[in-house]
Amino acid sequence: MHIPPYHKKQTWQYFFLGAVLGGIIAYFIVIYMYGSMYEDLLAENIDFQSKITDLENHNEALLKDKADLDEKAKEPLTVETIEVSIPNWEEVLPDRLIRRQLEELIKEEISHVVGQAVTLIDESEELLSATIENKAFTIDDFTYYFEIKKLTISPTLKIIVDAKLSN
Repeated sequence: MHIPPYHKKQTWQYFFLGAVLGGIIAYFIVIYMYGSMYEDLLAENIDFQSKITDLENHNEALLKDKADLDEKAKEPLTVETIEVSIPNWEEVLPDRLIRRQLEELIKEEISHVVGQAVTLIDESEELLSATIENKAFTIDDFTYYFEIKKLTISPTLKIIVDAKLSN
């Protein structure tokens, strides 16, 4: 069997030349498409790596904050300030100056609770109430007694008292 000599005919030579040039052009097109696709994938990969690094740093910072808050939460809450209010001062007290003086006297009377743990103050709530209710506060020859209406124990100790003028 003999293979016909196609290389001698001009039309076949053009066909083979077109096939070879088409193959070379197709190869370069494939290389270009692969390169651009690979470049896009590398850019996307770099973006993802950047986001992962940012998220890891953010996660590490949040974990550190959580650890700090856990350590801080293990410390007992302490009483930091005392607030005293007298809602019926207009009925009993002659002026605001005396009201302020009485509020300061009450704060001085229980000032020892500042800096103590809230749980300790909560356990001795009756003692704190008795300290205020059983004490007579004297200003300008008038003696005042107080009845605790509301006692809120938190880092800010809030006391609402009703004033009573002694006879």
